[in-house]
Amino acid sequence: MASIDPIAWLRATPPFRDLPAERFAPVAGSVEVVYHPAGTWLVRTGGRPLTHLFVIRKGAVRLEREGQSLQIVEEGECFGYTSLMTGQANLDVHVVEDLVAYRLPAEAFRALLEDPQFASHFAAGIGERLKSALAQPPEASFQVDLSLEVQHVAREPAVWVDREATVGEAAWRMRAEKATCVLVRGEPPGIVTDRDFRNRVLAEGLGPGARVADVATPSPRTVRAGTRVYEAWAALLDAGVHHLPVTRGDEIVAVLTSTDLLRCSAQGPLAVLRRVERLASRASLPGYATTVTEMATALLAGGLDATVIAGFVARLNDALVERIVRMAEADLGDAPCRWAWLALGSEGRMEQTLLTDQDNALVYERDGAAERAWFAAFADRVNADLETAGFPRCPGGYMARYWTGPIGEWVTRFEEWVDAPSPEALLHGAIFFDFRRVAGSLDLAPLEAILATAVQKPVFVRFLARAALDFKPPPLLVLTLRGHFTVDLKLHGIAPVVFLARAYGLERAGADRNTLARLEAAAKAGTLPEDVYASVVDAYRFLVGLRLRVQLDRIARGEAATSQLPLADLSGVDRGHVKDALRVVKSFQEAGALHFRTAF
Repeated sequence: MASIDPIAWLRATPPFRDLPAERFAPVAGSVEVVYHPAGTWLVRTGGRPLTHLFVIRKGAVRLEREGQSLQIVEEGECFGYTSLMTGQANLDVHVVEDLVAYRLPAEAFRALLEDPQFASHFAAGIGERLKSALAQPPEASFQVDLSLEVQHVAREPAVWVDREATVGEAAWRMRAEKATCVLVRGEPPGIVTDRDFRNRVLAEGLGPGARVADVATPSPRTVRAGTRVYEAWAALLDAGVHHLPVTRGDEIVAVLTSTDLLRCSAQGPLAVLRRVERLASRASLPGYATTVTEMATALLAGGLDATVIAGFVARLNDALVERIVRMAEADLGDAPCRWAWLALGSEGRMEQTLLTDQDNALVYERDGAAERAWFAAFADRVNADLETAGFPRCPGGYMARYWTGPIGEWVTRFEEWVDAPSPEALLHGAIFFDFRRVAGSLDLAPLEAILATAVQKPVFVRFLARAALDFKPPPLLVLTLRGHFTVDLKLHGIAPVVFLARAYGLERAGADRNTLARLEAAAKAGTLPEDVYASVVDAYRFLVGLRLRVQLDRIARGEAATSQLPLADLSGVDRGHVKDALRVVKSFQEAGALHFRTAF
């Protein structure tokens, strides 16, 4: 330790690294190195408060209140600032690993607090710290400027024609203005694109004299001029179109095209969607997983939240499924009745950031030998093609080739699972109750109706909440064993939030599937305290983002993308962020246990 310069080390450690040199220099001479052996009590509640800010260089301390462990503080983290700010000793501080720390006297600490950024570090709550924890993006071979507003990206002018104009006149205006669409005046206005001329005019045998208003799309979806690029990506994907009028106030000022957004990044979701739409055959399926990984890397490097990236991945996976089912129908002929392909689990919640095991099912309209044979072959082909595209088989067998049947069978299953909350029913509910239709036209209202009755089944919801508590964050003391403990970011942090959010969602008979949407709905309904909601959302976003970052880093090194994270791989500051997040998850579980009365 003697070879380490305390001043240089502090200057490289948050929050000191962001201090201007002229602010730090006057207090540098007051930095001291102190040592305390394990077992030392540095301060006891109600006693003499600490008079220094401590920054841990090596070792760890435990903060306690009335014998209860609140936090483990270790390398790179600070303690003592509560005493300095309040002038009181409100916590016990116990050294649990031999401690080497750098400390600053109260006068020096107060001088540094005059810097707003330095002061904000100690004033910020856990949520703010977690929001900024992933500020440094992973390296990528390209960068996406996600801060761009669409008004700076859209290149096509707003070209207008009257409702009574002919198709020929509209086409002439498009050529003159070098545009790929025209807007049609009216209340509401309409839009006609070059694709519409091909599909609605030429393909339908209409001539140039047809009224343009008769082939226009009324009330097209629009985006505001200040909309960010990534929001526009989502709007185009959701609408399934290639043109979005851009508005400023009540006026349409331009038209944003998919080509405009493609120029922003060759690895963006629209570029991937275009590749999916152009898949010519099954021979083109391999490599899809790699493409999605490259896109996720680019978007994360661009500063996009991992939960938003998951939404893009889900939309692209939906498009892939649509392409794959069309291939299967081309092989097998028309389906004998209506059907619905269901995405389950994380894909059903639109929370899958990278391609993981398949979780899907198939529901069809009516029973019969011919129907069972056709849909069995259909499910087998789609599952096989998804595997070729990079979705591994589900080890638990939750795939359409094993879970397919007429809707009457599915109604019976759902009713049995809700009415009899056995361990098996809870397992099935955790997977199937997050279903989302991604292909097919069968109405799934009967299944939705059963989920809506869960509010009338408090025993089922209580058992579901109790099962969510089986996912336990590791004890805080274990987290001090940096070289001997591995955190499973999914099992220890993400899954507890997902499972408990599901209970909150079903309790409200809500149709939400997404975890963040379920939490927001519970907070708005008053069943989840606002402070708990705010902190758990930040913790969940942090853990999902960290997991994606870890997975992408391992993929880049040619390793398997797991959720396992050895604490030894983290800096002291990063370990502190992980502990903050897991502590919030534990508090969320405690609030859920109280709300759902799981002890009864």
